[in-house]
Amino acid sequence: MRLIATEEAFAPREYIDAFLKLSANLDTPVSRYLAIYYGKAEAVRQLTDLEYRLAEMDRFGVDMHLLSITGPGVQFFDAGFGAELAALANDHLADAIRRHPARYAGLGAVAPQDPNAAAREVTRAVAELGLNGIIINSHTHGEYLDDPKFWPIFEALVAHDVPLYLHPTFPPDAHIEPYSHYGMMGALWGFGAETSLHAVRLIMGGVFDAFPGLKVVLGHMGEAIPFWLGRLDNRYANIVRRGGLEPLGMKKLERLPSEYFTTNFWVTTSGMNTNPPLEFCLGMLGEDRVMWAIDYPYEQTAEAVPFIRNAPLSEAVMKKLTHANAESLFRIAPAG
Repeated sequence: MRLIATEEAFAPREYIDAFLKLSANLDTPVSRYLAIYYGKAEAVRQLTDLEYRLAEMDRFGVDMHLLSITGPGVQFFDAGFGAELAALANDHLADAIRRHPARYAGLGAVAPQDPNAAAREVTRAVAELGLNGIIINSHTHGEYLDDPKFWPIFEALVAHDVPLYLHPTFPPDAHIEPYSHYGMMGALWGFGAETSLHAVRLIMGGVFDAFPGLKVVLGHMGEAIPFWLGRLDNRYANIVRRGGLEPLGMKKLERLPSEYFTTNFWVTTSGMNTNPPLEFCLGMLGEDRVMWAIDYPYEQTAEAVPFIRNAPLSEAVMKKLTHANAESLFRIAPAG
């Protein structure tokens, strides 16, 4: 059974160096967190050396990594430098795919700080470099993509019919204090809380009414949103019945919130290697909208591969989760 892992991090060395330089001049919860990951030679090699990981992939029978730039993302910087890093990363990624077309596919990075330039980079990444979609590491200096000023990015995504992988980052400055204790600001809790907020903002902000063909991917079994779909519908419908949309600054949606999630979103299993959440997501979203992932190098291939190989799934569903859904959504060529 072909294994395509769909949330696998990489970074050019220049990207890592930029964050190390930034962290050296700061003493913040984010800089301390980054120093843990980017201050270790092995972690840097895992991210930057795209030959190095092939041995681990071979050892566990992973056929392909869908590569995407690691967090916190190029939007951590100003618009000019962020766009420069995104273009560099995309060129680096396209070169790795040319060298290993059977082992790597990739998602292009963009810098939303300049939405029109980001839209142009979507076109370059997809039409010129042949990348398979776009990744954005959630908010940009505390601003979210439901703001219409960012919608040129969605226009480009829809025009090229490629998905957006909405990847976690740290909560913005306005929210981060309660998460900055007990190690909660990163993958333990803050990442999922922040990214689920972003995804729900896209739904409630009417983004999918404006762009019904927009495709969005969330990792970590949907950042807990599948569990909340009934509650979202219930509360939205209750507010509509009470005439509360306008007083609360809400938009009248064409459909219930859950309907957007089940038609415009896909989820991956990254970092979630137990069967009950997988079974729940399959029940809520259907077998065509769930894909397997590792979250390399932050999660262990040695855990993710046995999890999916031993999951209680039919052969047909296993095929979809391990590779067929990824091939379809990201337009990855089937194995020869």
